[in-house]
Amino acid sequence: MARHIWMGAALLGAIAFATPILAHHSFAMFDIRQEVTVSGTVREFQWTNPHSWLQLNVVRDAATVEFSIELGSPNTMSRRGWRRTTFKPGDRVTVIMNPMRDGSPGGALISAIDAQGNRLTLR
Repeated sequence: MARHIWMGAALLGAIAFATPILAHHSFAMFDIRQEVTVSGTVREFQWTNPHSWLQLNVVRDAATVEFSIELGSPNTMSRRGWRRTTFKPGDRVTVIMNPMRDGSPGGALISAIDAQGNRLTLR
C-alpha cells in the first residue's frame, strides 16, 4: 500500500513539474499559417536562455519600427551552426518569420540571411 502512495505522489509531482514546461513552449501567439519577410538593421542579438531574441530595426513608411523576433535556445541554435556573434549591431539582415497574431512587430524566426549572405535556419 505504501508503495502505491509513493508512486502516486511521484506521478503527481511529475505532472506538476511538466505543466509549466508545456505551457512555456506554446506558440499560440504566432500565426504559423503566415510567413512574413522583413529586412532591417540589427539593434541587438540576445543569446539567452530559454530563447534567443533578435531586435531588428525595420524602416516602414519612412518610420523605423523595432521588431522582436524569437529564436530557439542557444543550445539548439549552436548545433545548427549559429553563434553568439552571428548577428552584430549594425548588420543588415533579412528574416522570414511567423508573425504575431495581434499584428505587433515581431514573430518567430523561420530562417534568416545574415550580413554575409548565409542562410540560417532553426529547423
